[in-house]
Amino acid sequence: MLNTDTQRREGPLAGVRVVDLTHMLAGPYSTWLLGALGAEVIKIERPGKGDFTRIIAPFSEEESIYFLSVNRNKRSLTLNLKEEKGKEIFKKIVATSDVLVENNRAGAMDRLGLGYNDLKTVNPRLVYASISGFGQDGPYRHRPCFDVVAQAMSGMMSITGEPGGDPCRVGASIGDIGSSLFAAVGILAALQKRASSGEGSFIDVAMLDCQLALMENAIARFLNAGETPRALGSRHPLIAPFQAFPTADKPIAICVDTNEQWDRMCRAMGLEHLLSDPRFPTGSARNANHAELEPLLREVFLTRGRDAWLDAMEDADVPASPINSVPDALNDPQVVHRKMVVEVPEGSGKRFAAVPITMPEAPLPAESPAPRLGEHTDAILADLGFSPDEIGAFRRDAVV
Repeated sequence: MLNTDTQRREGPLAGVRVVDLTHMLAGPYSTWLLGALGAEVIKIERPGKGDFTRIIAPFSEEESIYFLSVNRNKRSLTLNLKEEKGKEIFKKIVATSDVLVENNRAGAMDRLGLGYNDLKTVNPRLVYASISGFGQDGPYRHRPCFDVVAQAMSGMMSITGEPGGDPCRVGASIGDIGSSLFAAVGILAALQKRASSGEGSFIDVAMLDCQLALMENAIARFLNAGETPRALGSRHPLIAPFQAFPTADKPIAICVDTNEQWDRMCRAMGLEHLLSDPRFPTGSARNANHAELEPLLREVFLTRGRDAWLDAMEDADVPASPINSVPDALNDPQVVHRKMVVEVPEGSGKRFAAVPITMPEAPLPAESPAPRLGEHTDAILADLGFSPDEIGAFRRDAVV
C-alpha cells in the first residue's frame, strides 16, 4: 500500500487518493479542484511527453502556464500503459486508490484493459469517472471533441454574441470546465454513496450533455414555450433592463430584476415618468417593449460618466457594475479582499486564480505547484515496494 504519511493533504477530502489519467483541460480542471479540497492526486503521464498542455505557450521558466494553472495539487508519475509491466504498476496504484478520473475518447480505456469493468475487480470500491465529448454510448461516442465543438453543437454559440452577428464562443472554455465541475459533483456523490454501501461507481460525463444542462432557461423556453433562443448581446432574454449601457465615458452593466428595483432606478435617473408609462409596468412588459425602452435609458446614461452612475445605482440599491478588463477585475477591491489571486508556491511569483470555495470549519490546504514531468515517479514506485534496481530497470525498459 502506498505510504501516505508524507503525501497526505489537509482539507475536507484529506485521505482520498485520486488517480489522474487526464490531459488538456476537461479532466485536469476537475482533478485540480479535488486536490485543492485536500485529495492526494497522482497524475499519470506519458514517459518523455506528459500532458499535451506542457508544450502550450506562453511559458514561465520553460513551463507552460496553461499546464501550471490546472495541474496544481498533484504529483506526477510517468508510466507506459501500453506495456504489461506498466499496467501491472498502474493496477497496484488503483488497488489503493479511491477515485480514478480519465478524459479519453469512449472505449480507449477498455482497449487498454483498464476500463471500469477491468479495474473494479482490482478495487470494488473504486469511483471511476470518465469525461468525454459525447459520453460512453450513442452515435458520436467515438468522435473527438474540444471546447468549441461542444459549445457549437449544444447551441451555446447560437445564443452568444450580438444580434445578427456571427456565432461566438463563450470567452472561457465553458465546454471543458462545465464537464469538469459536473464530474467533480458526481465523484463527491459517489464517495458519499460508497460510504453507506461500500461499493464503487462508474460516472459517465459528456461535454455535450453538460453544455445543454448549463443552458438552463434557453432549453426550457424552447421545450415548453416553443421559443427559439437567439443571440442578444449582453441582454437577458426574460428581464429588462438587464444589459450593458454606454455612459459619457465607459460602459456599465445594469440589472433590474424586480419592480422595486425599477422604481429606484427610474428615480435615480430622473425618469419617474416611466413609472406610469403603460408600456413598462412589469418586468415582462419591459422585456416585451425592450426596443422602445432601451433608447430612453441610453439617452440618460450618456449624460454622465460611469463612476457617477455606479455611485447613483449603489445609492439606489440597484445592481450595477463596471465592465472590467481582466486586469481591472483582478485589482478590484472585492477580489483582492477575497484573496482570489494566489501565488503557488508562495514566493515564486507564479500567480493563479484561487479556489473559489471558503469553508471556515474545514479550511482548504495551501495549494502546491504543478509537478515537473515524472517528478514523483521514483518516490511513488518506492512506496509501492519496488527497489531502486527495479525502478532503474523500469526506466531502461521505457516502462516509466
